[in-house]
Amino acid sequence: MQFSVSRSPIAQEKTACAIVAVHATRLSAEAKILDELYQGHLSQAVKAGDLASKRGATLSLFMPKASNHKRVLLVQVGKEKTLSIIAFRSLMQSVAKAVHATSANNALSLLMSLNVDDSSPRAIARLQSMTFNDSLYQYSETFSKEKPAHKLKRITLHCSNSATSRQIQTGCAQGKAIASGMAITKNLSDLPANICTPTHLANEAKAIKKGNKRLSVQVLGEAEMKKLGMGSLLSVSAGSAEEAKLIAMQYKGAAASKKPIVLIGKGITFDTGGISLKPGAGMDEMKFDMCGAATVLGLMQTLAELDLPINVVGIVAAAENMPGSKATKPGDVVTSMSGQTIEILNTDAEGRLVLCDALTYAARYKPDVVIDMATLTGACLVALGFEACGLMSNSDQLSEDLLASGQASADRAWRLPIWDEYQSSLDSNFADMANIGGRWAGSITAGCFLERFARDYQWAHLDIAGVAWNMGKNKGATARPVPLLTEYLLRRAKQA
Repeated sequence: MQFSVSRSPIAQEKTACAIVAVHATRLSAEAKILDELYQGHLSQAVKAGDLASKRGATLSLFMPKASNHKRVLLVQVGKEKTLSIIAFRSLMQSVAKAVHATSANNALSLLMSLNVDDSSPRAIARLQSMTFNDSLYQYSETFSKEKPAHKLKRITLHCSNSATSRQIQTGCAQGKAIASGMAITKNLSDLPANICTPTHLANEAKAIKKGNKRLSVQVLGEAEMKKLGMGSLLSVSAGSAEEAKLIAMQYKGAAASKKPIVLIGKGITFDTGGISLKPGAGMDEMKFDMCGAATVLGLMQTLAELDLPINVVGIVAAAENMPGSKATKPGDVVTSMSGQTIEILNTDAEGRLVLCDALTYAARYKPDVVIDMATLTGACLVALGFEACGLMSNSDQLSEDLLASGQASADRAWRLPIWDEYQSSLDSNFADMANIGGRWAGSITAGCFLERFARDYQWAHLDIAGVAWNMGKNKGATARPVPLLTEYLLRRAKQA
């Protein structure tokens, strides 16, 4: 989708759909200009109650023939003078849906004047661009017929001065890059597991790298991982015919002396639970157990498009968790790359087993910080629902940075403790640790397990089990936490 910025008088702008805000029953300044131009047509519709009072409600009005504005889309903002960034993103999702419902192939957004928290024009434009571009995503890989493409091709954001115009242009480009990464994340996550295997993820990494000199890719197979002592990761793939892969992508945007940010993604391309077999109902959704890996690959695409002056390493620990004659059994003891031994009490707690070896492997890059993301525990979904991912960390500063980035990007996280008092739940009579704790605090004890492999650097863990995909009728990947982590990277690069 093409984005542009205009400072022309609103009355002179030509568009198939002008998008204007209504605050309860009061027209915005931009809406008043159009209302005056069209003899009170907008205010009459609002006064008649045609626009619902709920924030995000929309009403499309056709203007007279030969008008510069073919239609006007009224958007209910509500009584508040200032919107939260969360409310604004929800509002933009409603707007994008409403514009797609028309036949308009272009639109003029007159929403830049809205007050959104303490957000800059760049941030507001970035969110508009990201949301409109993300709204174009349609999964079509496994349908016999291609879905019709959306008609909307071009968006113009209106602003009042040249300084703001420059910020908006930057924000639009950033939003498009974020949505590009989100599309990769969604598509990989939505693919069925008979297509999206560990090998497929490795090939996708190579495709992202193609033509970009700042990116490099290294893929380790099982023989190479065995030499490195990755017994924990390999225990997960033992029952599968699909070979596990450790994929490492390096983005070099700064001097080699600058320590990299390392991003690690759990890539369980299908999770049956292994010998600790999951219930059949809903097991199809276990193709989404690689959303962390898909997030890392999407972020590398976004990084390449943004061309940020930072160094980033993306690591994907990819495996399929299947039952079989060679599968790991409850009670087995494996040795991780770190040398620590693990008693596997439940083979369905496999995500932490691939991540712990990836965390040890990450140390070779001498990282500034390490952030892993994983659909790790159902307990996180119980604790936080679908609104926020769980954050656990050994660094207060890193936690604060990630929480702030989540708030600013409308992709929030919430910090959970990993106090020493929780560690004893992982005690084992037969190994250095067990791979599960007791019944309580499941997300936290999983975080405590990972923390044992991340003590040599600043580390954070994002449990994205509740936010990575939608369940039910609208089943499909969300591409969270791509916005959160892109905001973090932009801030690190001082380009937020």
